Amino acid sequence: MADGHASAAWTVDQALALYELPLMELLYRAAQTHREHFDPNQVQISTLCSIKTGACPEDCAYCPQSARYKTGLKAEKLMPLDEVLSRAGAAKAQGATRFCMGAAWRSPREKDLAQVEAMVRGVKALGLETCCTLGMLEPAQAQRLKDAGLDYYNHNLDTSPEYYGEIISTRVYQERLDTLSAVREAGMKVCCGGIVGMNESSGDRVGLLVALANLPEPPQSVPINQLVRVAGTPLGEAEALDPLDFVRTIAVARLLMPKAMVRLSAGRETMSDEMQALCFFAGANSIFYGDKLLTTANPEAEADRALFERLGMQPMGGTVPAGE
Repeated sequence: MADGHASAAWTVDQALALYELPLMELLYRAAQTHREHFDPNQVQISTLCSIKTGACPEDCAYCPQSARYKTGLKAEKLMPLDEVLSRAGAAKAQGATRFCMGAAWRSPREKDLAQVEAMVRGVKALGLETCCTLGMLEPAQAQRLKDAGLDYYNHNLDTSPEYYGEIISTRVYQERLDTLSAVREAGMKVCCGGIVGMNESSGDRVGLLVALANLPEPPQSVPINQLVRVAGTPLGEAEALDPLDFVRTIAVARLLMPKAMVRLSAGRETMSDEMQALCFFAGANSIFYGDKLLTTANPEAEADRALFERLGMQPMGGTVPAGE
């Protein structure tokens, strides 16, 4: 029986059988697995900053940063180093332990990579873990980022291999796998997840999780995003996902990848406190903290502080300051 480690591959049928369990049984199993590896009352806090916004040449159907769609988003150049460090300092003061920097590129150019390396070194000097998402990487680029001190590299698979062509045409699945391979070979930790609620089937939902769990090494960090429907994108009118189907996705992610940090990422602004509580019970133990996720809204820090207090949860490896 597969156990979520690289030595035993999961099948989609196995994962779908878990997904379709009675919800209480699924949650019980996921919560048990979670407690075997983590303190269920602790959550890791990351902050995500868009260091270069918009004008991306890719055609990802969910993304307002694509130059192909009219979403009203204003393109911006690469953020200056001092502003990045200022935002990183503010994130740390709010209780974040990891600072993630995202740039809307297909892949970084030489001059851009040098500037990002300086950002990584500066953020590390503040005592924060570092993460970047910059598009596709060549092995030499991955090594440069590792040498600069980058801890994590984010590059999502987005959806199942079978459904991928319905969402993106400007790069193929293997190119994503190649970037993840370059990141692993450079010795960085992998942050890799996907998006649910893109009109995919439950089979495709678990197909994404199986693809993640069956990587040569499961990702250390697995962000699960709920689609933020943005007017002007091809998925701007997508059907809303049943909240309990999202909870099921979190639970199966925990069962397939027992040792990973499973992060509630995009879409939290529309999640009720009760839905988020179920996700934490099902095995989610990481969130993005702050009022923006690249270009889309995220719950205000004060709302998250209040939720943690109600649930009796504490930040992992840091402290969340009390509200004013």
